[in-house]
Amino acid sequence: MERLVGGEDGSRNSLADRPFKRIGDITVFHVDLAPHEGREAESLGWLDGPERSRWEGFGSLAARRRFVLCRSALRAVLCRHIGCANESLAFEVARHGKPFALVYGRSAPVSFNVSHSGSHGLLVVAPKGRLGADVEERVPRRSLESLIEGVLSPSERTELESLDEPQKLHAIYRFWTIKEALLKAHGTGLSMRASALELPEDMRRGAVSALFRTPQIPGFTWRLEDVGTEDFAAAVAFEADPVTWELR
Repeated sequence: MERLVGGEDGSRNSLADRPFKRIGDITVFHVDLAPHEGREAESLGWLDGPERSRWEGFGSLAARRRFVLCRSALRAVLCRHIGCANESLAFEVARHGKPFALVYGRSAPVSFNVSHSGSHGLLVVAPKGRLGADVEERVPRRSLESLIEGVLSPSERTELESLDEPQKLHAIYRFWTIKEALLKAHGTGLSMRASALELPEDMRRGAVSALFRTPQIPGFTWRLEDVGTEDFAAAVAFEADPVTWELR
């Protein structure tokens, strides 16, 4: 996984050159959010005035670090994808709080989503369409039962009963990130509970990719992708055409 290297003008950088994963025309990037004074100082140079004010407003050093590294990485990736200078790029927020990109004040032809957890950030970029991503660092949790209740459907809970605790935690994180990526892609925010969704059977049994339709989100076909590793659970969801998308 590559770390961000680049200048204030959105020039070439190792993160943009070597993505973590490609899914059709969607590109996934991993961002190393571990403390690093030099990278944090360099990344601050990518931010515009409002972003620097937002960075200054975070109450903890960890929150500042996550924001500056993720936002600068996003800027570098979008500048490369769109072909624009960093100074021309800005962001606005749509309904449900999902940001979108502007270049010289006009909506940019790009879809993207960002997620972070612990020392891991995830960026996904596509030319168009609804797109969502989620990442969760794999760490033990005290409130496992409340997480199960909030994330899993009744059928999914039953299926996990036979697993031991490490296997169960691994599966829960996996289900959690897939569902959160889907909710972010649709743009529902917190208006729908993850437990109201039930993942396709093949994905519940370990498949890393699936097409998905659900009556809770009528009128859409989604492609779900598990892109997690042993260090973190992660997923990407996007609006898909089942005629042109083949599961690989």
